[in-house]
Amino acid sequence: MDSKQPRTQENVRVRRFHEGDSVEELTFLLHRAYADHAAAGRVFFASYQSPQDTRHRLSKGECWVAIKNDELVGTVTVSAPHVTPTGYPAPEGAGSFWQLAVEPSQRGSGLGHRLLALAESRIAALGSSHVAIDTSAAADDLVGWYLRRRYEPIGTWRWDVTNYESVVLAKDLSESLDANCGSP
Repeated sequence: MDSKQPRTQENVRVRRFHEGDSVEELTFLLHRAYADHAAAGRVFFASYQSPQDTRHRLSKGECWVAIKNDELVGTVTVSAPHVTPTGYPAPEGAGSFWQLAVEPSQRGSGLGHRLLALAESRIAALGSSHVAIDTSAAADDLVGWYLRRRYEPIGTWRWDVTNYESVVLAKDLSESLDANCGSP
């Protein structure tokens, strides 16, 4: 590992978001993490959502946070099974995650992968054998990141809170967890 890259395993603990944690701090982390997408013209909801929006989105699943030296450096929210709008192309009973975000200074540290593994593990533990997510079809780097982690495109979707078409990606967790012996 390059000595200039941040190391995620040192001083980073992951735990559930709980009462007393700052929704505002979490919202600002999301804004920072998604700022590059917004600068590229892709208006991810997380790049501009209000603290009230964050609180609402937290109420729809389990929010997990990564803390390093008492600073919030990452997050993901999971739900399984996840309720999707009529017509959304997801396997029946699939779980999902959203607001997967890493502090920009921690990019390249493996923290995103660690949070993804946690999300997949929690979705499986909650009883879903598949996960379905979506992201901007134009976010080639992000789509590629998921493809390298064995997500497959299964359709498209258009949210009314974004300015782009989303690609919907899914993964069979039973195969993934068997390969990893069930642990993230």
